[in-house]
Amino acid sequence: MVFSHANSFGASTYRLMFQALQARGLVAHAVDQFGHDPLYPVTSNWPHLVRQLLDFARPVVAQAGEPLFFVGHSLGGFLSLMAAARAPDLARGVLLLDAPILGGWRANLVGVAKRTQLVGAISPGKVSRNRRNQWPDAAAALAHFQSKQAFAQWHPQVLADYISHGTVDTQVDGEPRRVLRFEREVETAIYNTLPDNLDAMLRQHPVRCPVAFIGGTRSAEMKQVGMALTQRVTHGRTMMLDGSHLFPMEQPLVTAAAIEAALLNLSALQF
Repeated sequence: MVFSHANSFGASTYRLMFQALQARGLVAHAVDQFGHDPLYPVTSNWPHLVRQLLDFARPVVAQAGEPLFFVGHSLGGFLSLMAAARAPDLARGVLLLDAPILGGWRANLVGVAKRTQLVGAISPGKVSRNRRNQWPDAAAALAHFQSKQAFAQWHPQVLADYISHGTVDTQVDGEPRRVLRFEREVETAIYNTLPDNLDAMLRQHPVRCPVAFIGGTRSAEMKQVGMALTQRVTHGRTMMLDGSHLFPMEQPLVTAAAIEAALLNLSALQF
């Protein structure tokens, strides 16, 4: 499979899930971090991020000798769906992990907010632009995230991987600091350029492979975005796991099993 990560959580955060997938015979090839390569800048509706995914996927598919599954969490789900629509020869199927597709009046609202420069007031970017991004050391960074409600349910090893691989040692004003690898400015830019054109894009470039969705039972994002367009794209192929929007971090082993089941189901479909 070609896996795409959620906004602000690079591929290394999913290491435990990848290991569980590999034990099931599924190998995940993943872009390390979207949005940080100047060749693929973050712009409205993410066309360059889609190109980054496609440029990464093409040699992987060529080596495999056959189309692969595109699997993505949140941001990564959007990118996976758009990539499959743009390059149908690469995708055998698409699996969205808590990536409800934005459409209808909500997409129109996002479009208006982007054009009027008000999107920063309604997107998660209003939080991420002020996110704490440095600590005295890795232990302090770990303690910080352990105290946050959003991270309280994470598998301990996943959180440890996030600190080990998602933060780095550097110097700030001559002092040693531990900082986030995924820059908060990039995270904010991604939130504030959320695609508002997916409904039109999917009409112009229908996805030719089967699509499925796995969501978290406590996902606030599913409620905010709605599921109408997702249900239309997946034809009802949806599954729910206990957890929040970040269920792959909370239940990486269960998520791996659910991914295997969903891909087996997609494999059996004829498109």
